[in-house]
Amino acid sequence: MPQSAKHRFWLATLGCKVNQYEARALAEAFAARGYAPAADVAEADLVVLLSCAVTARAEAEGRRLTRNLVRQARPGVRVVVTGCAAVVSPRAFADLGAVPVPDKGLLARAPAEAASPSPRPAGLFPALAVTGYDRARALVKIQDGCSHGCSYCIVPSARGASVSRPYPDIVAEARRLLAAGHHELGLTGINLGHFGPDLSPAMTFWQLVAALETDLTASHGNCFRLRLGSLDPAMLTEEGLDVLAASRSVCPHLHISLQSADPETLTAMRRRPGDAAAVSSFVDKMRMKWNRPALGLDILTGFPGESEAACAATAAFLAAMPITYAHVFPYSRRPGTPAAAMAGQVGKEAKTERAKALRAIAAAKSAAFLGELAAAPQLTVAIERTAPAAGTCEAYVDCRFATAPDAPLGALVAVRPVGIDGECLTVVPAAGERR
Repeated sequence: MPQSAKHRFWLATLGCKVNQYEARALAEAFAARGYAPAADVAEADLVVLLSCAVTARAEAEGRRLTRNLVRQARPGVRVVVTGCAAVVSPRAFADLGAVPVPDKGLLARAPAEAASPSPRPAGLFPALAVTGYDRARALVKIQDGCSHGCSYCIVPSARGASVSRPYPDIVAEARRLLAAGHHELGLTGINLGHFGPDLSPAMTFWQLVAALETDLTASHGNCFRLRLGSLDPAMLTEEGLDVLAASRSVCPHLHISLQSADPETLTAMRRRPGDAAAVSSFVDKMRMKWNRPALGLDILTGFPGESEAACAATAAFLAAMPITYAHVFPYSRRPGTPAAAMAGQVGKEAKTERAKALRAIAAAKSAAFLGELAAAPQLTVAIERTAPAAGTCEAYVDCRFATAPDAPLGALVAVRPVGIDGECLTVVPAAGERR
């Protein structure tokens, strides 16, 4: 970014990987319009918060941070709040002295003037793009919005209906990132399962993965890998299994948004009652095709009406499945969602205890998987830090180098595990280390 720019910006980000992508895209858009990053809020000519609204706590954190930013900014400097909370609660941020601008495309085009309270136009993918990151692993946003509407989730209200990014834009951005030295690309979106039907011609998520691998291999050889974002159980199809089995570039790591293994609880969540069975069947088939696959699950416990027996069913499912980690969240009442008004709200103490028990199961599974990886003859690590050297292997496990590799930030390096350090693997470069 040009250090001689007349104007400077400060950008703070809360929330998900999509927000991380959009924050980077906004930073690049600001730079293209003559802004450089400020070292401090007080030095900035433009202050932007990319907010989150997934829980009431996340939105409250956004308001707290907005108060601080308004207080720290120089008189007359615009403090702009964009992101999901700016859509669902614009007045709350305006009352704090900030300017809510839900449309990030508009903000990117006119950072100093944008003041529209309207979200992005329906049916249009946000006009944002990225050329590089200041970290090793890069994100490529392929989709925005969600057309489903789980009973606990405010995101469809904040992001709108699903809209897909055109495939030519996706592959062009992926090629730019590979050229910039990012050799692991993560595919991200609000609901990846909704990708594609609105494109012309239409394509499925799995068709996208296969096409992207083919096109990137043609232009860059095999010096890259793809990491899939969070998958809905409905995406675990025979088509998906075939694509994963044939792939040489997709990391053997799936993160699945399950939420519960109890059919009644899933129905109350407005999800599919057979999701747990679908996950189990898919994973059984996948393990016959992938060696040591990593499997992560999202679990939401303490949902309204969830009984002790329902939670026990989820615990039994976790214990029986070959998971390698789980993100366990106690249900948080989110105003504006159907679940917030449901009867049978579970008490805080019970939610905390249920989450603790489920996390204990997941922790034991993680430790066992780490032991399996430590015995692996070879893994591949994306270098994320060089002093001291560290990175992430294909199984989504942090790795620390006992001996530094001769490789730059972002490179994929073949390694040999030599030990375990807490929740990390200790590794050394393998022969012929660069990929």
